[in-house]
Amino acid sequence: MRRKKYNIFIEYLGITFGCALVAFSLNFFLKPHTIAPGGVTGLAIIIEKLSGIPIDITNLAVNIPLFIIGISILGKAFGFKTAYATVVLSGLIRLFIVVFGEGAMITEDLLLATIYGGIFVGSGLGLVFRFGGTTGGTDLSGAILNKYFPSFSIPQLMMFLDLMVVALAGIVDRNVETSLYSVIALYILVKLADFVVQDFNYAKAFYIICDNPQIVGKKILEEMGRGVTSLDGRGLYTGNKRDVLLCVVNRAEVTKLKRVVYEMDEKAFIMVTTIHEVLGEGFKEIKK
Repeated sequence: MRRKKYNIFIEYLGITFGCALVAFSLNFFLKPHTIAPGGVTGLAIIIEKLSGIPIDITNLAVNIPLFIIGISILGKAFGFKTAYATVVLSGLIRLFIVVFGEGAMITEDLLLATIYGGIFVGSGLGLVFRFGGTTGGTDLSGAILNKYFPSFSIPQLMMFLDLMVVALAGIVDRNVETSLYSVIALYILVKLADFVVQDFNYAKAFYIICDNPQIVGKKILEEMGRGVTSLDGRGLYTGNKRDVLLCVVNRAEVTKLKRVVYEMDEKAFIMVTTIHEVLGEGFKEIKK
């Protein structure tokens, strides 16, 4: 029970920090230059440009119907985290405005604002996604669509939905360059969010075909302490049965595993593939 409470605390702490990064970027990089990299927050920037309605108010108002859909499809836990993230994001946006004033910016250079705005928003959204929430809007829409199209990641689905907002930003600002800069920010944030969600803990899976699989497998167990699984295989050309060794290691162990294998069999055939997440003993703990 204590462990579960600790995990919940870490999840909400991560979501809070992610929201802080997004709010920081919106206030100091994107909004002052009308850069709208998609999402409800991007739409809110456009609405504020047209009507003067603050982006934190729009962010809350647009997300209410999406909460209802999100809870019904993704579950109450996901809905609570999304509600929390959206409220916290709006609150932090307002806090930055109160503390630093309306229209505060860090740089007047449009390209720098675009790049760093995308970096901070992408990092923040990636953290929110990684800890099981969204900030609403196209983030939530992307998470809902991900249930039906799991081959596409949430950030990738967001990108499709956000292109319309990006185009609208240029129309409202009456400047095609605004849309072009918004596309740059959108691309950066999607790639960075994808990286934070998937690639921080990536591992490598080795498929090893060799003449002495028992000896090689035992050596891997002894020197690296990693589990090795023997898979049944057969060469179609020779018709001979061959054991294929499967071993999963983290990034730091890739070179060592290659060395161990080739020390035992210089003619070993090795295939290496990237795995974005590994759950279980020796890797990421399975949450209960």
